[in-house]
Amino acid sequence: MNSAVVISPVALQMSGVAALLVTAILAIALSRSERATAVIYGATLAICAAALFGALRALLGDAANSSTLILPVGLPWLGAHFRLDALASFFLVVVNLGGAAASLYGLGYGHHEPSPHRVLPFFPAFLAGMNLVVLADDAFSYLLCWEFMSLASWALVMAHHREPGNAKAGYVYLVMASFGTLSLLLAFGLLAGPAGDYGFAAIRAAAHTPYVAALVLILMLLGAGSKAGLVPLHVWLPLAHPAAPSHVSALMSGVMTKVAIYGFIRVVFDLLGPPNWSASVIVLFLGSITAVLGILYAMMENDLKRLLAYSTIENIGIIFVSLGLALAFQANGLKLAAALAFTAALFHVLNHSFFKSLLFFGAGAVLNSTGERDMDKLGGLIHRMPFTSFAVLVGCVAISALPPFNGFVSEWLMFQAVLQSPDLPQWALKIMVPAVGAMLALAAALAAATFVKAYGVTFLGRPRSTAAETANEVDRYSLAAMFILAVLCLLGGILPGLVIDALSPVAVEILGGRMPIQANEAWLSIAPIAESRSSYNGLLVMMFIAISASLTVFFIHRFASHALRRGPAWGCGFSDAVPAAQYSGASFAQPIRRVFGTMVFHARDHVEMPPPGDIRPARLRIELHDLIWEGMYAPIAGAVAVSSEWLNQLQFLTIRRYLSLVFATLVTLLLVLAIWS
Repeated sequence: MNSAVVISPVALQMSGVAALLVTAILAIALSRSERATAVIYGATLAICAAALFGALRALLGDAANSSTLILPVGLPWLGAHFRLDALASFFLVVVNLGGAAASLYGLGYGHHEPSPHRVLPFFPAFLAGMNLVVLADDAFSYLLCWEFMSLASWALVMAHHREPGNAKAGYVYLVMASFGTLSLLLAFGLLAGPAGDYGFAAIRAAAHTPYVAALVLILMLLGAGSKAGLVPLHVWLPLAHPAAPSHVSALMSGVMTKVAIYGFIRVVFDLLGPPNWSASVIVLFLGSITAVLGILYAMMENDLKRLLAYSTIENIGIIFVSLGLALAFQANGLKLAAALAFTAALFHVLNHSFFKSLLFFGAGAVLNSTGERDMDKLGGLIHRMPFTSFAVLVGCVAISALPPFNGFVSEWLMFQAVLQSPDLPQWALKIMVPAVGAMLALAAALAAATFVKAYGVTFLGRPRSTAAETANEVDRYSLAAMFILAVLCLLGGILPGLVIDALSPVAVEILGGRMPIQANEAWLSIAPIAESRSSYNGLLVMMFIAISASLTVFFIHRFASHALRRGPAWGCGFSDAVPAAQYSGASFAQPIRRVFGTMVFHARDHVEMPPPGDIRPARLRIELHDLIWEGMYAPIAGAVAVSSEWLNQLQFLTIRRYLSLVFATLVTLLLVLAIWS
């Protein structure tokens, strides 16, 4: 009698991780081969696609029953625990979908990589590290995998280390990653307690005092928040993300930051037990500040990849605001409202991975075709790169939270959660939540302005440089990756009920409640609380937009004058309409800079206007300051430099001074022990 061998879902996912690690080793062996790019990215595409299918099956199938795996490695008395539940399944979907898209993009983009041997071994290792972090089920394994993920991504950031600024980006990223790991280590140490049981099951079952819970929350905000990009721990992100190759930037911005959010949810919502409402105040405050400052920094940027990196900070703030709302509602027993806010956060995690990966792919296509990231040296690319321009336009509309795309739905759900704040009993939250909602509305408006600027200056108008004028469309693999993500952005916007129902097992597992079943709503509508309160139908909105736009075009062509008139484009008041007279990135940002610049950036405009008769050109120089870097990190860096210089003198002491120093240290330690005892 033959019996079929049943492999658990977590074992299948771990098999994918093992395959990725083998691919990384294979990349080392093939690093100098001409076929290495196709082989490695093809292998990671296949592995991530298989892992994505397994994670979807676990999430949409029997997600209530988690599967576990214990490997005889790690701590001798503990082993390495791995677990696949609904929460892990969802984030594995995000990780492997992003990994598959980046691998498909890399099949074309990777052939233009000047140093493939510096990228190919670490790309699958990075994907394996992110998968392992999500699957880890004990503190030791989690921290080990977290550090592995950080080091693999650091190696990818340093792939182009000879380019100006990249070495600094790698150094800052490594320092912030080490700080985040230290914070996570302390958090898990507090959770394990004196017994030292590092398994998540034991931590979940233990009782934690309010003081321990408060300290763990702060440490998780420092540890996971530094990796995600929470203000003021965001300083590494606009340096490291642009320094990496574009498909790696998409993974770091669209996926790795979500792995950090997973860690925050796993600890704060799952392992800590029932929350206190005061915890939500901290999360709401940091999230709202992060959202507004992130998009303000993005608005001031002319570097396309740095703009996208700062925009990631804004979206991380939006997600943390939703999680803060979920904490507030959960602490007060409002399960339906908590499920709404929590689902909005998860939905935005998924949405951001779609459109931010798409936009980084588009930025990589522009960089590959023109060699430029400065938007003021681009322009007119809609004629030279029409397919890339269309895909990036979809990403810009989606990230601006405009219907009928997916970004609108998740932010609309979040605002619906904000409207439930009158049900909260604490007056601090009754006052704070509407204020946070207003800040998010401001961030949403600024995001729309930012991406009008990004798309308009980069793709519209006339070319501002020879590189933009001679640009060509990118390869079919890059276009395929961008269009797949563009289609997902549209599907997430017109079929949001399917996504909400797919996320319900995660809400049930973490919160014990869920949103109403959206599949029961007519015409594929969604009703977050009840149809009498609010509803949205993305499909009908899309049909209305398509029909109204078509009718407008028809009536204009049918009833307007058939005479065609051609005239010169408006030259902004100049008779000689040269490309330099077009709106620039600084022109778009000037009104926002005038309103917020003095307070947020200490902005100053320096105008050099030569006197009449002087043939020198007039010049405008904009001075901006990063107050967080200059106020927090620059003094620390200066103190470290001064201390290093002072301590450096110790290696030049004489033998007599060395002996005196040792004797003084010994006496000091004895005095400390005597006083302590």
